[in-house]
Amino acid sequence: MTMSPIELQQVRSTPLFAGLTDAQLGCLEPGEVIEAPAGAVLGAEGERTGFFYVLLEGEVRITRTYDRQSILMGVTKPGNYLGEVMLLLDIPWVSVARVSKPARLFRLDEESFWRMLTTCQSVAREIFRSASNRMRNMEGYSQQREKLVSLGTMAAGLAHELNNPASAARRAAAHLQETSDKVQSLLCQLGHVLETEHWQHLLNAAQEASERKAPVLDSLARSDHAESIANWLDAHGVPGAWDIAPTFVNAGLDSAWLAELTDKLPPVSHVDAFCWLEARLNLKSLVNQVDQSTGRIAELVKAVKSYSYMDRSPMQEVDIHEGIESTLTILGHKLKNVTLVRAFDGSVPRIMAYGSELNQVWTNLIDNAIDAVNGTGKICVGTSLEHDQLVVEIVDNGAGIPADVQSRMFEPFFTTKSVGTGTGLGLIISNRIIGDRHGGEIEFESRPGETRFKVRLPIHHEQAATPPT
Repeated sequence: MTMSPIELQQVRSTPLFAGLTDAQLGCLEPGEVIEAPAGAVLGAEGERTGFFYVLLEGEVRITRTYDRQSILMGVTKPGNYLGEVMLLLDIPWVSVARVSKPARLFRLDEESFWRMLTTCQSVAREIFRSASNRMRNMEGYSQQREKLVSLGTMAAGLAHELNNPASAARRAAAHLQETSDKVQSLLCQLGHVLETEHWQHLLNAAQEASERKAPVLDSLARSDHAESIANWLDAHGVPGAWDIAPTFVNAGLDSAWLAELTDKLPPVSHVDAFCWLEARLNLKSLVNQVDQSTGRIAELVKAVKSYSYMDRSPMQEVDIHEGIESTLTILGHKLKNVTLVRAFDGSVPRIMAYGSELNQVWTNLIDNAIDAVNGTGKICVGTSLEHDQLVVEIVDNGAGIPADVQSRMFEPFFTTKSVGTGTGLGLIISNRIIGDRHGGEIEFESRPGETRFKVRLPIHHEQAATPPT
């Protein structure tokens, strides 16, 4: 459709085309002026439109989805243009361009757009400058979002991992108070009926029971054993026999052992003695639970400090295995149903590196592998030495990366994940960290059932002069 003289004049009056001479107006002739109602989508994330737009009237809002959240990237006003980045890079839209106020736009198809760039230098110069700035701004913003997403993933995983031991410790602490009160009460009652020699027998029995190693039983054998002890206790008038029996089973005791103890104590003390013994064994178990739970919490805190390299200079001598292990701990909630295989070479030396940045790389690659196996497959993480390089391999048995997109894996904003679940910068950032910051390289190969990412790091590398991105 040919533009009317009025439409042509309106298009020519925009800043982008203001410098065109009469002889250059031919580059605008293939275009057309269109109208778009509020809500119309000019470009959808992940789709190709093949058009370049200049906004004449109205307003267009640009948004991008990060982790399923729509973020406003900018607002296009009359005189501004959009769509040039996708045409220049030959990529789908990386954002959504939606008309927010009824608009009139000048539109060029892809072929006419490239012809305009070859014939109108002033327009080409402005478009290239603008596209460069937009790419830089979008990539910078996306990198920050990538870091925030990683931080959010780490925080969510840490909260999940901390919740279980913290809850266990809290429950054990509450039972500790109750059980210690019970022990004190029973001691007072036993003090009225036990002589010194009886006390010695009871204390020796408690010590032996606490040090005894219980045999490993399956659920059926454990149930039978508990029933036997409960029947014996019940026959001797011990209240709550079925509640007490499991504690004695866990300690490796049986009715014969209990019968031997009764022979050494006065009959009037039997009930209180068995209740006291059970409470004391419970105390030990509860203390062990608190110790294990708080130990797990300390382990997680240590992993976070190791992962972020808190209180350390950016470049230092790092243990690659320590960094990988801290990353695996941080991602532990995502690895619950994954078969994880470690194949570490113990002879791998420590290297000078930016530890926290390398951990970001391990996070990106392992997280991608988890996605590839849908959280239920097999992932192998290994290290080795090849000549003067330290090699880290991350292998998954997922469906593999389609052959037709493998060449684009390191392109900005390209992702094989569904729209809104990835920034398309994870591998770009990882590649820069390994290549620019550490003088190494990332390579990969993929086929159905096996995708292998291999990170090569020089063992001897001088500190990079450029700051991290």
